[in-house]
Amino acid sequence: MAVVPEAVITKIISVLETEAALLGGVADDLQDIMRELETMRPFLEDCDRRGPLAEREKSWVAEVRDLAYDVEDIIDEYMYSVNRRRGREKIVQHIRNAISFPKDLWARHGIATRIRKIKSRINDASERRLRYGTERVEGSRSSPTDHRVLLGESALFLKDDDLVGFKDEHQMLLRWLTTGELQRTTISVVGMGGSGKTTLIAKTYNCEIVKRHFECSAWITVSQTYSIEDLFRSLIRQFYEAANQAVPLDLITMSYRQLVEKLVNYLESRKYVVVLDDVWDTELWNNIKVALPNSQHGCRVLITTRMDDIAAKSFEVGSNVQHIKPMEKNEAWTLFCAKAFPWNTRRCPQELEDLAKDVVKKCQGLPLAVVSLGGLFSTKRSQVEWKTTYNSLNWELSNNSMLQPVKSILLLSYNDLPYRLKHCFLYCCLFPEDYAIVRERLARLWMAEGFIEKVRGLTPEEVADRYLMDLIQRSLLQAVEIHDGLPGKCKMHDMLRELALSKSEEEKFCAIYDERIGARPEVGVTRRLSIHASRAEIKSVEAMTQLRSFLLFGSEAINPTIINNLLSGFKLLRVLDLGGAPIETFPDHIVTMFNLRYLNLEGTQIKKLPESIGKLHNLESLDISETQVEALPNGIVNLKNLRYLLSNRYNSQMFFEFGGLRGTQFPQKLSNLNKLQVLASIEANSIVVKEIRSMTQLVELEIWNIEGSHEEDLCFAIQNMPLLRYLAVKTAKEDQILRLDALKSPPPFLEKLGLFGKLENIPQWFTSLLNLRELALYWSRLTNDPLSHLEALPNLRRLHLIKAYEELHLEFENGFRSLESLGIYNCDNLQSIMIDKGVMPRLKKLVIRSCRMLKEVPSGLKYLTKVQELRLINLSEELIKRIEEPSGVDRSNVHHIPKILHRYKTSSGWSTRNLSSFVDTTANSQRQEGSGGGNSKVEISSMPGTN
Repeated sequence: MAVVPEAVITKIISVLETEAALLGGVADDLQDIMRELETMRPFLEDCDRRGPLAEREKSWVAEVRDLAYDVEDIIDEYMYSVNRRRGREKIVQHIRNAISFPKDLWARHGIATRIRKIKSRINDASERRLRYGTERVEGSRSSPTDHRVLLGESALFLKDDDLVGFKDEHQMLLRWLTTGELQRTTISVVGMGGSGKTTLIAKTYNCEIVKRHFECSAWITVSQTYSIEDLFRSLIRQFYEAANQAVPLDLITMSYRQLVEKLVNYLESRKYVVVLDDVWDTELWNNIKVALPNSQHGCRVLITTRMDDIAAKSFEVGSNVQHIKPMEKNEAWTLFCAKAFPWNTRRCPQELEDLAKDVVKKCQGLPLAVVSLGGLFSTKRSQVEWKTTYNSLNWELSNNSMLQPVKSILLLSYNDLPYRLKHCFLYCCLFPEDYAIVRERLARLWMAEGFIEKVRGLTPEEVADRYLMDLIQRSLLQAVEIHDGLPGKCKMHDMLRELALSKSEEEKFCAIYDERIGARPEVGVTRRLSIHASRAEIKSVEAMTQLRSFLLFGSEAINPTIINNLLSGFKLLRVLDLGGAPIETFPDHIVTMFNLRYLNLEGTQIKKLPESIGKLHNLESLDISETQVEALPNGIVNLKNLRYLLSNRYNSQMFFEFGGLRGTQFPQKLSNLNKLQVLASIEANSIVVKEIRSMTQLVELEIWNIEGSHEEDLCFAIQNMPLLRYLAVKTAKEDQILRLDALKSPPPFLEKLGLFGKLENIPQWFTSLLNLRELALYWSRLTNDPLSHLEALPNLRRLHLIKAYEELHLEFENGFRSLESLGIYNCDNLQSIMIDKGVMPRLKKLVIRSCRMLKEVPSGLKYLTKVQELRLINLSEELIKRIEEPSGVDRSNVHHIPKILHRYKTSSGWSTRNLSSFVDTTANSQRQEGSGGGNSKVEISSMPGTN
């Protein structure tokens, strides 16, 4: 990956504009450095686009990267010194002479000398590039594309004995190929690199049934930089050779038009099947379809791709999509043993079984990884060899020729990324293995690092979402939860993570310290460090001043002294993530990190923030959720660049008690934070409610302890927040009525709404919530039917009613056309739920909890044919018996639901039964009912008890 020094160039421009008076004679040198880096950038980007580099290219790119890092270090150290000096002068109220100050500063820190040395080194690097050149010598080595073509087409010659899994997928493809419409139809097989797409297609393509069904066939592996004329020539050659016809002698000289005419004339009267393997370009179909006639003979085009947007493309004809799922555990184990233990009749020796299972787990059902790692470990015999190899897999990926196939295939997706997305992808490997990364958290980290480009008309958050979706569609990240088209969380496949770690260390992008596997990075050269350990000790603090990001995971048992010692050496940090760290006091060193953009203290035991936190003028994101901080200091209002302030104090043990949600007290002048977009959560008082009236940029707001006297000011404030998408409001007391009738026109883009407190009626303005996707009513205790006010909301996807209704009967008579998830909780008087035919046609999940008077499942449940999951929590035994197999009287109403879970209390904790198959799945749940969902704000859909 070529390093494009855009961030460094931007930083130089900033310091030239803001600190010109202090730069003295080095201003010209900085401008020269900036111009030289700008000149280098096109060459670096060209190297980046062309993929793997020759050795001389690697050397030059690495040199430029190190130079850019050095320039960034010098500028940041200079700004750090300026910031400290100004701070001291302010304290003593003494301003030194504007001429002597910069001279003294530059001299003491030797920065001027260092800048001039950097300038000289950059000039030397430029001259070497011109002197020796960095252009690729064509044909000097094989490319990854060659590897991919060989691997892809070799699948055509695999024997059935070499294939494991894909039975259902194979049968589905056979049906799509041999039955259905007579019109030309495309069949797309989509999955990440190495998932077995090509193997599956080859197995089907070679099937005798397929060979008999079609008159002619062809297979093309499409290169990332294909020539459409070459693809046409390959098709013609394969068709003619398969029919034992002489290939046209003038094929190589045919024009585009002649090639298309030749193909159309040949195929128009024939039933053909064409495979386009490993497609990357969304325009390929538009380019090739003119030569594949739709002649109503039942022709088929098979496409494999790792890009979701290609598989989902409109092909203007019939189309089907097959998503490749990971191998089942038993299939992966069988395949691995066949490759790893051929010397032991494909059986795993008992002493290696635990390690072998760990290796298979790391593959996460990726067939190419299973086969490659099986081959690698087949040469190992002892436990020591296995353990050593397992712990150094990212090194093996880079250096062991046996893993070259899996590396090449996975690298294709990485190399195809724009450079910004490469940074975003690599950043994800800082998180532990199998870690579910919350989307909003990842976006804030990317923004703090400067990875998000400015796009006119889009917010940085929207650009970050686009980046994430692009990585998911390219199968480089996996979506964990999808809501309204966006993932709530994402994960990184273990093998891709190993590859990312390997690339990160090579590029000095980031490093991991993991005491479990003895991984100790070269902390003196990396820019980002993540510790995955419980008792980690890193002694090289002095060598870590260059760090820009520090993340800590699994830190429960780390000595707080170690953390404080580490932080003393991190003066130039942009990102500090100490979530869950065992610290009780705010580390003093943090307030000296003037460059800090992102600070996460979520889940720590910190009780108080210092007044001096106001020194962090560049801070954009502050998360103190689940800490012991009850009130914020006055200094918080000096954080003029703050965009995210997350401060909810949520007690998971008290979720079904009104006092389970608590906010944080804010000082006066909250309105100074005019860049805030997320404010969660805040304790209301008369001053705060008036001040938020001027915070018109808010996208998310949580405000607790609303009194009746606040209604008018609060409604006025909400009405003037045109960008608001998420709103949660809670009264001060459980028996207090929440009045929001003064809100005449709610924010037009409101998507999520949570109301906590007693309601006399559903507010009239609910009918205008045309964009509302999620609604939660907590402790509303309504006596009037709320459903008639909600049923017509066109985009409502999720509805949660928690202690929201006090009558005996609840009937869904009409509407709810978009509803996908419904939860009804703690409605103590509720005796029956009725669902009329045609209501909630898209419902997929239904949760009913702690409605003890309910004696039977909702009538009409049989009409909800799309329901995939029914959760029954803490309900009467009478109700449960009515749906138990085999004799439950209501069994016929739920037999179509694949997943029915009954969760109930026992003397030893919570247990779960799977009523869909009447098998116990969990004896004693390890998670207490109502434990947190992992988000830094009170997300309605992940509130405990709503799952």
